[in-house]
This record gives sequence, structure tokens and C-alpha cells, in this order.
Amino acid sequence: MAKDKYISVKSGVSGFSFANLGLFTGFADGIYNAVYSLVLLEIFRNSAVVGIYVAIYAAFCMIVGLFANELFRRFSKVKVFYFVMMMLAVCYAMMSFSIRTSTFIILDYTTGIAITLVGVLIPLFMSDFSKNIGMAKLNSRYHLWLNIGALFAPTIAVAIANHFNNRAAFFASAIIYLAGWFFFRYFHIVQEDKKISPVDPRKTFKALWKNSLQFFARPGMARAYAVNFGYYSLRAMRYLYVPIVVIENGFSKDVLGWVLTLGIIPYLFLSELMAILVRKYGKKLWLMIGFVSFAVFSALATFVTGFPLLAIFVVWQVSGALMESVHDLLFFDTAKKTEQTKFYGVFRTSVNLPNVVAPILGAACITAFGGTSAVWIVTAVIGALSALILLSKK
Repeated sequence: MAKDKYISVKSGVSGFSFANLGLFTGFADGIYNAVYSLVLLEIFRNSAVVGIYVAIYAAFCMIVGLFANELFRRFSKVKVFYFVMMMLAVCYAMMSFSIRTSTFIILDYTTGIAITLVGVLIPLFMSDFSKNIGMAKLNSRYHLWLNIGALFAPTIAVAIANHFNNRAAFFASAIIYLAGWFFFRYFHIVQEDKKISPVDPRKTFKALWKNSLQFFARPGMARAYAVNFGYYSLRAMRYLYVPIVVIENGFSKDVLGWVLTLGIIPYLFLSELMAILVRKYGKKLWLMIGFVSFAVFSALATFVTGFPLLAIFVVWQVSGALMESVHDLLFFDTAKKTEQTKFYGVFRTSVNLPNVVAPILGAACITAFGGTSAVWIVTAVIGALSALILLSKK
């Protein structure tokens, strides 16, 4: 697919402008993620069932990611981004009220469509406007803003949850996404409209299948996919089960807020530094250290309790911070510029698929061993396997 054409854009807009959107997405998602699993636990009353629900939800998001390329073939990325950012603001606002479980689930799946497309579009915009900056530097800036946004998010989420209820925190996320919508509008981007042709479902599915086969046929793409899968598997398990384990160990929501907030600090310190370290030592070293150390901390978390467990939840964030700005660079280093939009939807399923596989494995461990802390066996194995894949030559 040829590079998308932009008719006009505000002077001074660059890849860094889109990286700055991380402030809004990081802040909004940080608030949302701090209470999301707790809301699901209130609904389903069982941590294993929460894992199954999240897995089904993630499978849906993965399908959305596969269709992203077909969507961008018919509509400009700019118009899609405007629409999905507004969708997030509206749906999160509605989810903040005491609505029926069925309504909450419908809205949750609707936001799944939007958040998946936002996750696909921002890196593509960064790549389109990267010029001579390079994706490594833009990734570092993007993740720096993500983490600055996320730094105070858990504290705010917990404060709102304590004053009102867990769902009320979603309204803050809605306001932040609306602010992000206005920030994007400031760029004054106009993209060439695309000719909308009738959709033939058979041709669409055939194109998706062909695109997926072409993706994995490219040398290095399977390895890039597997490494990204490993990173997001660890991330998915951390976001889903850390809040539940903290509360089940008898700690308050205030303590949970501090654990989540302190866990952001390593990302803030390492975001910009990683761009320098990657240029000097390469990305493979940091990915390896990140996966191996996370596996070790996960093994410890399976039997440690009390405040030492909270310390592990904070310290293993260093492992995540080492990988955060480099986990997807294998894709951008391998894919040609003209093929990135075409293949990124397939590659992006490595973000959603872990949310299908990892929670199911976690639910199986909870059922087998009888405790939520058993899920860290899964992260220990995933971290070790990802390190082995990284060492492979293909």
C-alpha cells in the first residue's frame, strides 16, 4: 500500500506531535486500568471468570485489529481517528454510571473497537511524519508521555473510586479523551479522501487471509510478532491481576494506588534514556534483560506475600521499562515504509492475542492451584520463552 497522502497540515507538526498524544492516552488508560479489573470482579465475583471475560474481549479486539487495514483502505486515517477518539469519550462517560451489566458489556466492547484503532493509528501517524527523526526516538518520546500521563492516574482513579464508586473513575477517562480529540484537531490535518467502493465480504476475508500470510512470509516478521506477543502478555497479566492480588492480600485501594503510581517511576526515568542506550548497545540486549528479569520476579511473586510482594510489583516495572520503547522496533526495522500500514494491523494482533491467551492460562492456574497468585507462574514461563525466542536466529 502506498503511503497515505496529506493535503495540508499545520506548520511545525512532526512525528513528535503525534508522540505527544501519549500524554492523553496514558492518562486516560491509566485511570481506566486502575479500576477496570475491580469493576469486573464486582460483576462476576470470581477472578478466574474475570480472566475468561477479558480473554473473549481481547479476541474481539484482535479481530478488529485484523480489519484495520481494510478500514484504512476505505477511509482516511485522520477521519477514523477523530471518530474513535470521540467514541471513547462518549462510551467511557456512559460506563461511569450505574448501568445494567449487559449495557456495560456492550459499551466495553464498543470502546474495544475504538481503543484498538487508536493503538494502531498513533504509531502509523508517527511513522508517516517521522522524516529523519527515526521511530526509536519517537517511540521513546511517545512512551515518556504515556508514563507521565499514567503517573498520577492510579491515585486519581482510587480517589474517585473511594469517594463515589469504581465505575465513576471512567468519567475522568472520558474527559481526558475528549481533551485529546481537541489536541489532535489543533494539528489541522487534512487527508485525501478515499473512494468508497461496495464491500464484498468474501473478497475482504480473502484479502485479510492473504495479507496475514504475506506478513508471516516476510523474513523476521514472525520473530517480531513473537517478541511483541511476549511483552504484551506480561503487560496484560500485570494490569489484570495486580489490582486483584493486592486487594485479596488485604491491602486497601489507597495502597493499590501507591503501588501502581510507584510502578510508573521506572518508565519515566528510562523512557528518554532508552533511546540513547538502544543506539549505543542495540535493542536485543535490553529486551533480553527485561524478559529474563521479569521471569525471575514472577517466580518470586508466586510464593511471596505481604509488603515484599508489593515491592516485587513495583520493582519488576524496571523490567517492563527496559522493553517498553523497543518491543515493537523489530517490526519497523523489518517492514518497508510503504508496507507498514498494510501489515501493521496484522502485527497489532500481537497486542490483542496475549489478552486472549494469557488470561485463559491465568484462569487455568487459579482453578488448578486455588489462588490468584498462581497466575505469576504464567508470566514466569512467558518471560523465559520470550528470551529464548529472542536468542533464536530466525
